[in-house]
Amino acid sequence: MIRRALVVRSLAVLLLAGGLAFAGWRADLPARLAGRSPAPAELTLYGNVDIRQAQLGFRVGGRIAALLVDEGDRVAPDQPLARLDPQPLRDRVAAALARAAEAEASLTRLVAGPRPAEIAAGRAAHAERLADLRNAELALERARALRHSGTIAQAALDQAEANRGMAAARAASARENLRLLEQGTRAEEIAAGRAAAAAAQAELAAARTDLADADLRAPAAGVVLSRLREPGAIVSPSDPVLTLSLERPVWVRAYVAEAALGRIHPGMAVTVTTDGEPARPRPGTVGFISPVAEFTPKSVETPDLRTDLVYRLRVVIDQPDPGLRQGMPVTVHVPPPAVEAGDGAAGR
Repeated sequence: MIRRALVVRSLAVLLLAGGLAFAGWRADLPARLAGRSPAPAELTLYGNVDIRQAQLGFRVGGRIAALLVDEGDRVAPDQPLARLDPQPLRDRVAAALARAAEAEASLTRLVAGPRPAEIAAGRAAHAERLADLRNAELALERARALRHSGTIAQAALDQAEANRGMAAARAASARENLRLLEQGTRAEEIAAGRAAAAAAQAELAAARTDLADADLRAPAAGVVLSRLREPGAIVSPSDPVLTLSLERPVWVRAYVAEAALGRIHPGMAVTVTTDGEPARPRPGTVGFISPVAEFTPKSVETPDLRTDLVYRLRVVIDQPDPGLRQGMPVTVHVPPPAVEAGDGAAGR
């Protein structure tokens, strides 16, 4: 009886397997009759989560006055993270402000030109030199007359002529000085003054920027991974102070074999699952496919041989969450071409 029951059970299993095989063959029969091969199954790729990190530091050097976050803290964009001692930077701003005020005052003086009182003083000096010239000319005429009569020596006449020449030169100099005052400041001097004022303003803006850079702020939302400096430390502009793990973008670095390369393209919608939450798919988009082939990395597990050449690709997670961590192994599910392109609807 036991032997007969075993035989009957074996026949039942064989009949069930045959029925399932016939059902699958019958499901693919329309495609075979139409000359089409059955629709390919979903493509499965394997990779790891890749999250960007940022080494944050000050753009200016100084002494750290405070660190406002600790490791593991979540930060928002533009949130203050650390602060330098601002007093040296404030002193630079004050000095630059004074130089800018001096340059502006010099430019204003150049644009305004000579004052009326300066022009009047120039005219008076010119008139005085003209009077000296007339006196020298009169003295020269008397000396010539006296020399003609033999009353004075030739040396006295020569001295009178020299005095007349010096008086004429002083009168000409006073006349040119008065002309410069009346013409005002040269355009080139005003242009040079404007350039000096602009340079002073730029120096002031740079000093104010340095003062603003005394506050280290988060460039984007993320999590503080490490504190590399502590309050009281002297840092230079090239020294990292904090390491920040950015919330966005979150990528998956995966690899596709050459045979399946035609089934995936940039902009394609895929889903990503983790080993811990296989029932929670996360939507993603293929963002990059490397044009260069490489050997499968040792950290990637695929059914193919590790000596096969693959192409690296990047999947951007559309809505990243804290459940995705750096280096986490994930599975990328690529939909079949018929589902992605809507071939089933076209066939109907």
